This record gives sequence, structure tokens and C-alpha cells, in this order.
Amino acid sequence: MIKNIKAPVAKIYPKTLQKFEDIRIDNYFWLNDRNNPEVIAYLKAENAYYKKSTAHTKKMQTNLFKEMKARIKEDDESVPYLYNGYYYSTRYKKGQDYPIYSRRKGSLSAKEEIIFDCNKLAKGHNYFQLSGLSVSNDNKFATFAIDTLGRRIYTLQIKNLETGEILPDKIENVTGNSTWANDNKTIFYTRQDEKTLRADAVFKHKLGTNSEKDSLVYFEKDDTFSVSVYKEKSKKYIVIGCSSTLTTEYRILLADKPDDKFMVFQKRVRGLEYSISHYGNDFYIMTNKDKAYNFKLMKTSESVTGKENWKDVIAHDEAILLEEIDIFKDYLVVSERSNGLNKIRIIPWNGKGSYFLPFESETYTAYTTTNVDFDTDILRYGYQSMATPASVIDFNMKTKTKEIKKEQLVLGGSFDKNNYIEERIWANAIDGTKIPISMVYRKGLNKNRKNPLLLYAYGSYGASMDAYFSTTRLSLLDRGFVYAIAHIRGGEDLGRKWYENGKLLKKKNTFIDFIDCSKFVIEKGYTSPEHLYAEGGSAGGLLMGAVINMAPDLYHGVIAQVPFVDVVTTMLDETIPLTTGEYDEWGNPNVKKYYDYMKSYSPYDNVKPQAYPNLYISTGLHDSQVQYWEPAKWVAKLRATKTDSNHLFLDVNMDAGHGGASGRFEALKELSKEFSFLLDLEKIEI
Repeated sequence: MIKNIKAPVAKIYPKTLQKFEDIRIDNYFWLNDRNNPEVIAYLKAENAYYKKSTAHTKKMQTNLFKEMKARIKEDDESVPYLYNGYYYSTRYKKGQDYPIYSRRKGSLSAKEEIIFDCNKLAKGHNYFQLSGLSVSNDNKFATFAIDTLGRRIYTLQIKNLETGEILPDKIENVTGNSTWANDNKTIFYTRQDEKTLRADAVFKHKLGTNSEKDSLVYFEKDDTFSVSVYKEKSKKYIVIGCSSTLTTEYRILLADKPDDKFMVFQKRVRGLEYSISHYGNDFYIMTNKDKAYNFKLMKTSESVTGKENWKDVIAHDEAILLEEIDIFKDYLVVSERSNGLNKIRIIPWNGKGSYFLPFESETYTAYTTTNVDFDTDILRYGYQSMATPASVIDFNMKTKTKEIKKEQLVLGGSFDKNNYIEERIWANAIDGTKIPISMVYRKGLNKNRKNPLLLYAYGSYGASMDAYFSTTRLSLLDRGFVYAIAHIRGGEDLGRKWYENGKLLKKKNTFIDFIDCSKFVIEKGYTSPEHLYAEGGSAGGLLMGAVINMAPDLYHGVIAQVPFVDVVTTMLDETIPLTTGEYDEWGNPNVKKYYDYMKSYSPYDNVKPQAYPNLYISTGLHDSQVQYWEPAKWVAKLRATKTDSNHLFLDVNMDAGHGGASGRFEALKELSKEFSFLLDLEKIEI
């Protein structure tokens, strides 16, 4: 590192924050104003400091970018899927950042119709995202939504697919979520609150009319709920979904009668979660009714949808988490999870015996993918592991034969999955719980405590972090790194209770699990504190902030992407996107027991005078999920408080939001910064 580069020092403007007679002094609250030139100047100063401090790694970043890009098949195409008489696919051209959406009528050999070339649409924009593509039943029109800022605020438009004309209908400030009624002229879409960005309303638009005259179909008054709208796979019903962390409610409408009123499927009951799938004259319901915490499958006639009419189809199992179902004309496909691994079960409607797809790896990921065709024997699913590239597979549920439609190519000629070892080990948490860790590394690794190891985790919202393949990760593995995923509580990796035991007043289990996993890989000789690195983003960034306050001496370096670190202040501010909808995840700090518990672990509130690991922290100025000022304030406070001289970098993307850069290769540039941070600390040159 170049010496004598002066780190920026954020000015101190103390602000007193009081709740329940508890007083917090926030010296950096003023950073919560993206329109303040002084704030922008500070963020730019942090960027300048980061760039100067890492100038010696610029060549490494460039080489990493080239290396990672060289493994990617640039002129790539998805496996086409059949929907309503057309084969749809997404492809990329060499040298281009954005996808091209296309279709072919009736046959894969038919003439290609370009639906959208996002490379053309993205011209002139630093950020571009197309979302919500929905095609009308007559295949003539498509709705699509565009975000050019990164705050997930979309503009909805309509394209005539026969003429290529973009219709004058333009609807601002929407979520991007829309669906067509069966009359091919009525569109249902969701709007969001302009300030909180909560999806709170469903509107109805008639093709060719002024959007200002669109009619409000449904408004969600409860600010802990958000709404969505979609059409059932059977195409018989339009569905409005209302969801919070713990409760769901649905409304249904015959898709042939878009001007009728939506009817409540089952009114909300706090703690009752359910989802619906239509088939024949019935609805199948995946639900936690009757204390089925791992969920069960029930059914009811479409004429009587209240929960008192629901009947069991697949009973609750304490050892098996029911995750998803796919309904076909002749088969029910159930995605479930047991012992931390995905299972896919095929159940013929004729009752001739169910069976599981066979998976033999020690740690892997399997999942159903695009299955929009109802009348077919073919199930499309995906499979990958930490050493096995992702495959798209068509499985014939009648003949029980499979066809690999595509396996992810790793270009460059040097990759051989047999050169890598995957394993799943179980760490001992301090309370006796066994925590699974999935890991991958090159053959020949010696457990001599000298190996660099990158430990990743998330641990919130019940999101399971499955073992997946990454071409970019090879740049670390081939240089001696071990890569590991800690399946800590707060996710649903081992079932619903795994999630319940890592949220609200049990949130600290998430952090302690990660620390115990870190100690375990050290104890088993995979690495040592001098070579252990940790990584997490968003709620996983909260995890990073908590563990470095609690056990900073375990890690040589930490990467925190768009970290949620100012928990108490954010959860007290109901104007911030996502806040009120997350009370069931973190707790409502307007209730004292939750306030006190949050404050006890909130990374920003618990920064203390101690030595911290080397830190690389990233954020986006336009992030609508974790506002940029959280990491900015955190870095400012760390600089003023910590007792070490280790690296502390804040890297602010001034053009992007929560997901970072939008182009597929621009994202590699961001990753090359993270990798160069790790490799530089390990004194590995490229």
C-alpha cells in the first residue's frame, strides 16, 4: 500500500436520539441527505481515498477482470421454453452487457422475433434494468418495465410485438409487476408508495387509455404488508397477493371477467401463511395451518375457499420443509428440503406411486426452473454443486429419463471439476446445535492452518444459502483459497425452526453461529485467524458488522456489501423503504424489549475502541433497500473509534442501487475489487 495517504474524516454534527428515556448521540446522522453537497463531497472523498490506497492493485483488478470474463461464454443463450405456442429465450452477444429477449413461433427453427434488445434500450444510461415482461394471451402485446436509476422504481410500458411499436401508454412509479387478463386489453399492475417504496396498490389499465384514468382495484392499508398481482398457471384466475413476514392473504378473480370484483380467498389471520395453485376445479394450498411450521399441502374446491374447507394432501413433517409445488396436468411436483439438502418429489395424479429425483452428491443445489407449460410430461429443473457447473435438465416424468439441455461452459480450457473437493462439515455451536458448512477447495490441500479461507453467510429472512457453482470463484480456489458457506440460523436451510431460532429476540444466534463456524474451521486446521476472511451482503452485512464487534480477532479481513448496520435508527424510521414490513423479522423498536435487544447488537451502535480486521465496505448511492448512509456512517464512526491501522475502505457506486452495477461485465469489475482486496492481504500477486 502507498503510505501517507490521508483518510477522509467526516465532520461531527452531534444529534440526540431519544427513545424510552435512552439517549443515543449520532455524530454522523447528517450523512442522511443525498441532496446535501457536503454529503456528496464526503462520499467522493472516500472513493478517492479507496482508489489511491489501492492504486497498487489496479493491475491486479484488471487482470482479475480479464481472467473472470475469459471464463464466460459471451455469446450465450438460455434454454428455450415453450409458452402459449412460442419458444422464448434470452441471449447475449459478445461484448455486450445486456440481454436480448426473443421468441420463435411454433418451432425452434422458425424465424427469430426480437422482443427487446436491452443493449439498445440501455444506451445513455449508467444503470439499466428491464423487468416484468408479460405477454398477452393472443401473443400480440407485451408489458415491460424499466428502471434507469437502481432504486427499483419502474416505468411500465406496452409493446406491440407484431409491429414493434411502443404504445403511448406509459405508467410511472410502479414496481414492474403486471399481468394480462384474458381479454388481451386489460392489464393489472402494482404501484408503490413514492417515499417508502412499499408496493401498496393494484390498478387496472385498459389498453390505449390514459393511465391517469386507471382504476384502483385494491389498496393495502396495513403498512406491514406489500402486494403483488399475477395469473395462475391454469390461466383461469388473476390473483392479488398480500404478504407480510408472518401472514399472507389472497384475492382471486376469473381472468375472463376482469371488470368483476376480486374475492378474498381466505382472509388474513396473523401467523397464517399460505400460497395457492389452481388445478382443475380445485386450489392446492401450501400452508402452516394447524401449527405446521414446516408447511403442509392442502386442497379445497374453487367454490369454497375458506380455511375451514381445506383438506390435507401432504401432511406436516417435522423433519421435512415443504418449499414449493409445480402443478402439471398429470403430475404434482413437490420441492422439499431435509437435512439441509434439496429434494424433488414427483407425484402422479393417477396415484401410481411417487418417487424422488436421484441426487448423490454430498452437497448440491437442485431446483425446478421455468415450467410454464401445463400440459406436458417434461419437468425442467436445474442442478449444480460447488464444483459442478450449473445444468438445465429436462426430465420426462412418464418415462423417468432425462436430457441435459445445457451445462454451463467454463472457457479457458483449464477447468476440470475433478480437480476440486467438495465437502459438508458440521460445526458445533456453543449451545450444542450442529451448523452445516459447505466448502470447496482444490485437491491436495494441507490442513496446516496456512490456507486462506473465505467464509460467506447471510442468515436472515429464512433465505437458504445453497451450495452453488461460480466461475468467478475459481480465481480464488486456483490460488489456494478455501471457499465456504456457513448455513447459520436465520436461514431456512434446516427447516422453518432454523429460521425462527435466528430472528427477533433470537437474532444473536445468527452471529454466534457464524463465529462458532469460524472457530471450527480454525480448529480443524483449514485456516487460522491470520488467513480467515468473512463476507456478507445486505442483512449479511449486518452479520459482518455484528461479528467484528463481537470477535474481531478471528478475521484478517472482512467484505461487507451494502451492509444493514444502523438497525435501531432505521427500524425507527417508518419513512424508509422496507422498515414497517420488517417488524416481524427484527422486531418493532417502538416496543421496549425489541428496542433494547436491537441496540445490544446493532453494529453501528456497538462500534468500540478496539482493533478491527481489514475492511472493504461497498454501497450504492441510489440503494432503496439499505440506504447508502448506513455504511457511510458506520465507516465514519469506525475511523474515529478503532485502535488499529488496518485498511478501512468505503467504495460507493454513485450510479447504482442495492444490486450494484447492472451490466453483466460491470458486475465483474466490482467483484475484481473484492478479490484484489483479499489477494493483496494474502500477498498473492497476479
